[in-house]
Amino acid sequence: MSNLFDLTGKVAVVTGASAGLGADAALAYANAGADVAILARRLERLEAVKTEIEKTGRRALAVQCDVTNEESVKSAIQDVFDTFGIIDILLNNAGIAVHCEVDKATEEEWDRVFATNTKSIFFTSKYVIPHMKEKGYGKIVNVSSVNAVVADKSEMFMRHSYNASKAAVLGLTKGMAASYAQFGITVNAVGPALFESEMTSERLFKSEEFLGYYSYMNPTGRPGNKGELNGPILFLSSDASSYVQGQFIIVDGGASIV
Repeated sequence: MSNLFDLTGKVAVVTGASAGLGADAALAYANAGADVAILARRLERLEAVKTEIEKTGRRALAVQCDVTNEESVKSAIQDVFDTFGIIDILLNNAGIAVHCEVDKATEEEWDRVFATNTKSIFFTSKYVIPHMKEKGYGKIVNVSSVNAVVADKSEMFMRHSYNASKAAVLGLTKGMAASYAQFGITVNAVGPALFESEMTSERLFKSEEFLGYYSYMNPTGRPGNKGELNGPILFLSSDASSYVQGQFIIVDGGASIV
């Protein structure tokens, strides 16, 4: 039986790939056989990830890109296509989370979160999908969040713009999935809960009180470990999920079921 998770010969594009979950996923793609283009604003960080990818024997391309700027995204995607000639996989991972209460947030704060978490998916997909249509094949994976469907009254989790933007990702995922299935393109989403990253390490992982609370409430008794999001991402990016369309896989240790 062939390996349904084998990505040999595929080209993957990962946004927000300079660190954390994006960098982990980019390396997972390479270990599965794919060549990988990594996009983010911090080129120096991208170059370090590129070096790690190349150690696997796969090709890598680091492209400085502001995913909230359409011209920047358009140029980056063209660079990827010019380098590799194809784009098979798009992982929309770029995202931010800030403390945001509706009765206190500014319009600028609200818009910044939506620009990064939601509008960026519109931009990248807009310029990747034509290549996928032409080939008749594509796998798009959008990184949403468990907080798209589960909220928390904890003061540390008053992130209303994050809740809303990640819920919007689910609506966009379903709409794209329904429209582009006819072209051989699958569009799905993953919803991680708490994983250590640049976004969470400073505020959440340094709070023993919060980690104790989170671990008590989570059936597994802990946050997610490094690499535990890669399996669902690889599944949705490979032919193992050829008949999976418009779905949302929550990767939360069971937090959303209690």
